[in-house]
Amino acid sequence: MANSAQARKRARQSVARNSHNASMRSMMRTAIKRVRQAIEAGDQAAANEVFRKAASAIDRVADKNIIHKNKAARHKSRLAAAIKAMAA
Repeated sequence: MANSAQARKRARQSVARNSHNASMRSMMRTAIKRVRQAIEAGDQAAANEVFRKAASAIDRVADKNIIHKNKAARHKSRLAAAIKAMAA
């Protein structure tokens, strides 16, 4: 247990930050799932539209250092490639 006032405050901040980061990570994962569902449904127009929103969500999470920027780039690249493969 935190003994000093500073340590107690840091523990409170850590709980709040962890909760916020988990929420942002969940929002990103949901956006990725929506793109995958659109791809599986075979609707390229819908997949492109949902991908734009998902890319924005992924970038937002990466900008806040919740995930690494390379992980964000990897997610966006693989989703874009999957959408592009639908046309072929």
